[in-house]
Amino acid sequence: MVDWKSAAEIAKDAAAFDKFMHTLLGLYIWEWFTSLDFDWQFISGKKKFRWPMIFYFLNRYCLLFALMGIAIALNVTTEINCQGLYTFNQCFGNASIGLASINLSLRTMAVWSQRWYIVIPLVGVILGHWSLLLHGILLKAAWVPGQGCVITSTDNHLLAITFIYSMVFDFVVLSLTAVKLLFGGGGSSSRLVTLIFQDGLIYFAIAFLANLIATVFMLLNLNPVMSIIANVPAAIASTIVACRAVRRLSNYTSKGPEVFATTTQGSTLAFRSGGNSFMRPKISTKVSTTAAPAEGVHVQMETFESPSDKAYMEYDAAGELVKSDSYDPEAQNISNEFKRPPY
Repeated sequence: MVDWKSAAEIAKDAAAFDKFMHTLLGLYIWEWFTSLDFDWQFISGKKKFRWPMIFYFLNRYCLLFALMGIAIALNVTTEINCQGLYTFNQCFGNASIGLASINLSLRTMAVWSQRWYIVIPLVGVILGHWSLLLHGILLKAAWVPGQGCVITSTDNHLLAITFIYSMVFDFVVLSLTAVKLLFGGGGSSSRLVTLIFQDGLIYFAIAFLANLIATVFMLLNLNPVMSIIANVPAAIASTIVACRAVRRLSNYTSKGPEVFATTTQGSTLAFRSGGNSFMRPKISTKVSTTAAPAEGVHVQMETFESPSDKAYMEYDAAGELVKSDSYDPEAQNISNEFKRPPY
């Protein structure tokens, strides 16, 4: 039976923790470097910067700075202000966990058309999440000769509650997204719907597993090292999958043909092309319900001056502007949300 509280075991675990953190730092730097071209497209102005991207960039770079601070704490050989360094690490590390959940929440709000009964509760949950994350920063660290910076005290129960809260938060966000996409009339056959839902499932599965492992170690409280050894992997896993979900959704606008929501009186086929300005044709086939039935083919054109400016026009086969009987404001509104993601 291992004596987890013995000095020899703690020293052994500390050495493993040191090597593990360096491995995680290398893993995250690789993830950051391989996706740096996406960041550069916004920095250079090739892609239009929208406000939700603030949370994306904060998420990526808060975790990067936290890992760099951890590496400094593990390798420093001269006495420094350990309390300040670990406060910095904890602040940026906890922020990355909160920002990862926010990135997924913003997609859920967009899918629900910014409805107040979705946005207000989610904002309340986010504030509660951040209150726990900020309380988790209250740890104590000191310089110990021969050992370096050492955490002297922390509240494992509060940290465990924080990770459990994160798991519940992610589950709520995933559930809201699934309900809207599958039962909200958004067209469950759309590839974009499938992308959003599958990314949400992957995000939840990875983040849930990582947070669960971290919670188990904290509740076991084997020793000071083992209690926190899974915290950093949980933050890295959540950040990587959340940022990848943002990038995949943002890059989706350059994909090829896509089928959007259909109306009850006709069928609509929409083709998407890349670029800042484009024209999307829609072909709608309808049968008149008047006394003298007649079939007509109507071509509906959507002209886009920019991704955020839309004009809808429908023409008949003679080139004359007509009013579409198949226009469904609710279905069109849902379709518009999917055509221009918030990222």
